[in-house]
Amino acid sequence: MTYPAPGPGDTVIEQPGADERGMPRSGVTRREAVIFGGFTVAVLAFLYFGLPRLAGFEDTWSRVDDGDPLWLIACLLFELLSFAGYVWLFRGVFARESERIDWRASYQITMAGLAATRLFAAAGAGGAALTAWALRRSGMPARVVAVRMVAQYVLLYGVYMSTLLLVGVGLYEGILSGGDEFAITIVPAIFGASVIALALAFTLVPAQIDRTLERWAGDGVGSWAGVLVGIAKVPAAVSGGVRAALRILRDRDGGAVGAFIWWYLDIATLWAAFHAVGEAPPFFMIVMAYFIGMLGNLLPLPGGVGAVDGGMIAAFAAFGVPPAAATAPVLVYRLFAFWLPTIPGVIAYLQLRGTVARWREQGAESGGAPMPAQAGSMPAL
Repeated sequence: MTYPAPGPGDTVIEQPGADERGMPRSGVTRREAVIFGGFTVAVLAFLYFGLPRLAGFEDTWSRVDDGDPLWLIACLLFELLSFAGYVWLFRGVFARESERIDWRASYQITMAGLAATRLFAAAGAGGAALTAWALRRSGMPARVVAVRMVAQYVLLYGVYMSTLLLVGVGLYEGILSGGDEFAITIVPAIFGASVIALALAFTLVPAQIDRTLERWAGDGVGSWAGVLVGIAKVPAAVSGGVRAALRILRDRDGGAVGAFIWWYLDIATLWAAFHAVGEAPPFFMIVMAYFIGMLGNLLPLPGGVGAVDGGMIAAFAAFGVPPAAATAPVLVYRLFAFWLPTIPGVIAYLQLRGTVARWREQGAESGGAPMPAQAGSMPAL
């Protein structure tokens, strides 16, 4: 999101951004935060109180009140394990670049980043900015941070897009049970295949092409080379990240399994939510509706509030599940997956401040930047 400059009397509050010395900041005024917060509360009020009052939805909360407590406990356990998978993935990608990224730091950065994603808009950019900031303060070079963050997203969304492709085709062909509607099986499958192909295409980009262009610019080959250096940094980082992700998979690094755990135990939370308030549709229908609904995270809303919920309910409706039967499970799922981790995430954010302060003190005591020896070298791409 782009915000206007603060006006007279406005108080600027913190939001993940790109400040290199202190915690990440962005120019969000208190007035804008109040307006944004009010919008979020209004959306939540509609989802959890207005939507169930619409025709056919009157019994939504009574179904939740009468829900099976054992299945609700299962929701909690699945979600906790899902977040553990995300921490495992994070450490598997970044620990090899810095000895400071241990399990404790991985938990703090991961949970704080997820809280930032939920509390701020821009399709998860808040969490990405906070993660990048923390990694830089650990002593990791900016280029390594960029490459490794891309690698993490490639592994994470590789599971997402592969699922859209495989489950979409499986449902359409009748191999999997759940429905064969073209628009919600093959169309998502085509989208997933296209994203996978695009990511793999970046491996054709020459390694460190921006540095090659920078050397040319230094040799006076042409003034345009200097402009191209800046442009080439993006495909260079993406190319390096895709290569790093493929190398992690090739090395059979166990951390990559964390991506699968993150997605599928989160889906298991939704599956358990259906059982908690009634009957669950076929599992692979839940998988497809879940991933279609998650596309709502692309909208500039905090954590996709409203967009993800509505997208999942609409996807289930397209599969033939009555909206009234899908609303309660989706809202219960979002309570566990979205709201429950927010408080631990804020606590992790505060803990991360202390961790970063300790890293800074260690760097000052050593008389240099807080950078372990192995963090200063580029990974072999």
